[in-house]
Amino acid sequence: MNKQSLLSNFYIALEAVLANQLRSLLTALGIIFGVAAVIAMLAIGNGAQKEILEQIELVGVNNIIIQPVVEQTEQRIGDSDENDKKKFSPGLKLLDVESIRNSVPGVARLSPEILLETYIIKNGIRRSSKLVGVEPSYFQVANFELDGGDVFNETQLRVGAPVCIIGKGIQSKFFPQENPIGQKIKVGSQWLEVIGVLKERFISEKAITNLGIRDYNMDVYTPIQTVLVRYINRDLVTGSGLKKSFGGISMASFGRGGGSITIAGASASDSEDSAPSNYHQIDRLVVQVSESAKLSSTAEVLSRMLERRHYGVIDYEITIPELLLKQQQRTQNIFNIVLAAIAAISLLVGGIGIMNIMLASVMERIKEIGLRLSIGAKSTDIVSQFLFEAVLISVTGGIIGVILGIALAFAVSSLADFPTEISFASIAISFGVAATVGLVFGITPARRAASQDPITSLRHE
Repeated sequence: MNKQSLLSNFYIALEAVLANQLRSLLTALGIIFGVAAVIAMLAIGNGAQKEILEQIELVGVNNIIIQPVVEQTEQRIGDSDENDKKKFSPGLKLLDVESIRNSVPGVARLSPEILLETYIIKNGIRRSSKLVGVEPSYFQVANFELDGGDVFNETQLRVGAPVCIIGKGIQSKFFPQENPIGQKIKVGSQWLEVIGVLKERFISEKAITNLGIRDYNMDVYTPIQTVLVRYINRDLVTGSGLKKSFGGISMASFGRGGGSITIAGASASDSEDSAPSNYHQIDRLVVQVSESAKLSSTAEVLSRMLERRHYGVIDYEITIPELLLKQQQRTQNIFNIVLAAIAAISLLVGGIGIMNIMLASVMERIKEIGLRLSIGAKSTDIVSQFLFEAVLISVTGGIIGVILGIALAFAVSSLADFPTEISFASIAISFGVAATVGLVFGITPARRAASQDPITSLRHE
């Protein structure tokens, strides 16, 4: 079949499609909704996958998180205190960090943290904030980058210098028109010099809720020794309900993870009833393992070491967020496959619809087919005509489906506040499948049309 003949058959097929626009549109509906479903479903799945990867980046790669637990005591009414004596534990301390650093193999980095709820004052503006005592390794473990300035040097770390690194939100709030590097800001009762500013980090509300991640952009970071020397060192506090003041901030009680800091003047008896005393020196320890395969085994070694160092008291919890997120990612992959399968079924149904309508079209146009065959048209001409019609309907449906699918993805993202990500691959695959469906399911009607006997077809009423 020459090029001229193919072009002629294409024009005949196009005229047939345009002459029956409503029928062609109804025939293409299955393809339209199938393609739209594939694109929208994959966009939703890709958005969820991207969010999981961002969450993995937020918690860091190959990290094991150790958090203190303020031990709760229970006592049955009528039992003597002697039978329910609380076991002693020194709590989570910097000495534990040194022990892990010296004893546990395969540890790439250690990042202890002390978290204090405090406030910031500058130029008559006061705002609540979090002061986080860290080591320089914290910024590597948490994948933070500096927007300006430097991290803490060895001297500042050793002497507990009054310096800090602020989040981008703090800069926007307190230094909107000036460079904060070298400026001083009052954090609690202490004046700290700003030596660095972190790049802004975008965190979704879902990540904050699911992972317990705070808004890092509004945090102030200072050397961990600065917190211990100038603010508070809970390792120096002994006895339940005992209160000591450091740097103008009083510790009547701390909840789990360094929860509440009470302003000087609060009575120890008031806080003693509301929350158990927090005896842990640090509020969080992140252990970064060099190899992912060693995460579980390293966590087991850490658990046994801490249990021994804490005299059998399990006043800590160990979590591996990356493994939890990867399990969530595997679940999401299965969900994506299910969504794609459902959408593919829609395309299959659309293809069957095309075949049915084209078969009905053959029966309606038997006289036309007989006339074309009687004036010299070949069977291949009839086949190509009906194939062109099927492909035209499916391709047009595919184009409309792509537009509808993209619109649905944007609608889900904006109205449902759910992340979506449209990939070129999903558009190409769905459109290619739509064209293939038209070709495959158009073959049978085309062959049936070409097999008609011209004389019988002309006599058909």
